[in-house]
Amino acid sequence: MSDNQNKFHEYDGIIEHDNPLPTWWLWSFLLTIIFSFLYFIHYSLGGGGLTLTEELKVAMAELEKTKASAATSSPMETEDSLLAAFSKDGVVNSGAAQFTSKCASCHGQELQGLIGPNLTDKYWLHGKATRMDIVKVIRDGVPEKGMPPWGPVMKKDEIYAVAAFILSKKGSNPQGGKEPQGEAIE
Repeated sequence: MSDNQNKFHEYDGIIEHDNPLPTWWLWSFLLTIIFSFLYFIHYSLGGGGLTLTEELKVAMAELEKTKASAATSSPMETEDSLLAAFSKDGVVNSGAAQFTSKCASCHGQELQGLIGPNLTDKYWLHGKATRMDIVKVIRDGVPEKGMPPWGPVMKKDEIYAVAAFILSKKGSNPQGGKEPQGEAIE
């Protein structure tokens, strides 16, 4: 038997050559096996790392902490600061456009109330009809009544504009207004 016969096999007319794998490939394969073994030891037995579930819990806790700090560190709204924001030029017109696109389906084009309450009368379900109360209801919504929170969707200036528009229509009492709901606020 010669050396050439040892380098290949033939079976049913198929010739199989016994070429060795490249050395770099064998070393890469060996290092991958060693790395996976050390990785398993470190994360599973050594307690050196967090599992995906633990990483998620840490990330969610950080997110909640960030939300809480953002809520407390943002400049507090006051009636005076909102009055200044509401009295800027074009705010009411901008609020009318935002109201028409986002709120009119529930509150009506003239704020007379459809599914949602009438926003032109002196009766209020949530808050005391102050600027801060109206902004809070728009931003946070009223999920138990079906009103979505608009804070994540609308910019702060857009929320202020919608609130300014609502206050500009207070007392207009349009035709076909929904019956009073809530408590009377003078």
